[in-house]
Amino acid sequence: MRDESIIESTGIIKLLPPEIANKIAAGEVVQRPSSVVKELLDNSIDAGASKIIVNLTNAGRTSIHVIDNGCGMSKEDLPLCFLRHATSKINTVDDLYAIRTLGFRGEAMASIASVAQVTLKSKRTEDESGTLYEQWGGEERRFEPVATDNGTSISVDNLFFNVPARRAFLKTDTTELRHCIIIFQQMAMANPSIEFELNADTERIYKLPSQSLNQRIADIFGKPYLASLLPVDETAGFMRVYGYLIDPKLTKRNRGEQFLYVNGRPIMHRHLTHIILEQYKHWLRDQEFPFFALFYEVDPTLVDVNVHPAKMEIKFEDERSVSGLTKSVVKRALHQRFQVPGVNQLERDEYEPFMGELTGKGNIDSSEPDRLVRNIPSRINFDKTRSGRTDLMDGLYERHPDSPLNSQSGSDPLSSFEPNFKRTEREKEAGFWQLHQSYIIAQTLTGLCMVDQHAAHKRIIYERAILSAESGLPSTQQLLFPETIQFSATDFAQLKVILPELLRLGFDISLMSGFSAIINGVPADIKLGDEKSLLQSMIQQYHSFSSTLNLEPRERIALALANKTAIPRGKKLTLVEMETLVDQLFSCSQPYIDPLNKPTISYLALDEIRSRFRNH
Repeated sequence: MRDESIIESTGIIKLLPPEIANKIAAGEVVQRPSSVVKELLDNSIDAGASKIIVNLTNAGRTSIHVIDNGCGMSKEDLPLCFLRHATSKINTVDDLYAIRTLGFRGEAMASIASVAQVTLKSKRTEDESGTLYEQWGGEERRFEPVATDNGTSISVDNLFFNVPARRAFLKTDTTELRHCIIIFQQMAMANPSIEFELNADTERIYKLPSQSLNQRIADIFGKPYLASLLPVDETAGFMRVYGYLIDPKLTKRNRGEQFLYVNGRPIMHRHLTHIILEQYKHWLRDQEFPFFALFYEVDPTLVDVNVHPAKMEIKFEDERSVSGLTKSVVKRALHQRFQVPGVNQLERDEYEPFMGELTGKGNIDSSEPDRLVRNIPSRINFDKTRSGRTDLMDGLYERHPDSPLNSQSGSDPLSSFEPNFKRTEREKEAGFWQLHQSYIIAQTLTGLCMVDQHAAHKRIIYERAILSAESGLPSTQQLLFPETIQFSATDFAQLKVILPELLRLGFDISLMSGFSAIINGVPADIKLGDEKSLLQSMIQQYHSFSSTLNLEPRERIALALANKTAIPRGKKLTLVEMETLVDQLFSCSQPYIDPLNKPTISYLALDEIRSRFRNH
């Protein structure tokens, strides 16, 4: 075999210099600060540490400092650990098929050091003193004895300092910190016997003692999780599956709390995730996602972990058996929770009678009618007339002088109707009807108008929220008993970012220590009750909208508020409520679409109705 170091070429193919090769490798391994956090935590856990501390400055852009009390390294080991393909975990080819450590390729430290300023201090228990080793951009700077504690301390400073283009692609500090927190959560959950601590700038985010898995989950994601966890633990053939699912009543509107592990390694597996979510579908509405943390213990020879440089994707030798066992344990845990009889025979329609009871969400709209609608005829005049109402409204009804619709009050008429409202004969004749407790039907001069009550109310709330925020004069209703809320670290970080906009909407919120906040008041036109759920849902939806919608922060918050507080489909409305809703909709600047550009109104012309009853 020829030695690559002495190959000379006069052609067009050249060997890459080591510094370029390392930067290319770094592009696969080190994508953002959280990538560094993951690799350093892997090494600390593999070193047998019982305590690990992570300190971040500017979400890891300026500094990532990881300290552990693991086995440490000798003076000779330190420079070697920065060489590509240098590792303590692989000796023979056979070792590749029996990997139980988290790191094994020997690429991480070389990749990190090539794009950062790295300072490493390490000491073994048997050594009298430790050693300091420093590399900047892959070049050795210092190598000397140092006084240090047993274990390893590594600082990764100024990430991508020599690759400014990569640094420019990093997101905001809030986003990068959230990614670091997620990695920390993954590793802390997989190792509950290890003490973990996470600090961001001057704020302590987590300090987790050695504890049980369910207590670790509660300390990471919040105390309410402890009473809502569903344990699973089953062994079949070559594999054991254990961990926790969550009660379907405690779900979120965005992904991010779904965790899978194989032999202690966090993984991504779309098929297994899909199988788990499918078992929840009878108890959840669309776009609701449960927490789960499932751990698979399997013979390493039956798993290929060497699929992707980030080590997050794996392949099972027997995917079918893994899928079958996953489906079985999740289904059994959920149905045992709710004492569902005849699990294997139940079809979806058999779940419907008790879905509302299980979720606490009332009626479930399992088959929402198709809302693709015809365009409203161009002959109708949509110009604003008569105090913001449109001409389309003129043919619906005439208002009694005492009608609450004529009130100029800024309060929400949908929650403050006059009970004894007298209607004229014309109003009784025109009328409104509710179809399937979801759609408002009204006769017009030239046909039939149908309004989606949920989409319409979203448009109304959205425009009110935007107007309130822009005016700078929000109206707040103070709570008689302020409500204290405990957040997860990621949700609390998100709350701090959007708090100024929430205050402009009319919320009165005070931040406290320990990821908690106090709600003192909410916008005046919001119906009181369950303010805790309202705020938590808004934070989750804001995060979801951040990755899917190109909207300004104020618009995302207004949309999250509208989604949470709008009248749901399936709610029965009184006649006055229907009239008020339609009137307010046509007072909006864009009454024909909701904030996501979905139609609020469908119009069916009288000519078309007639044509359906005539022979052609």
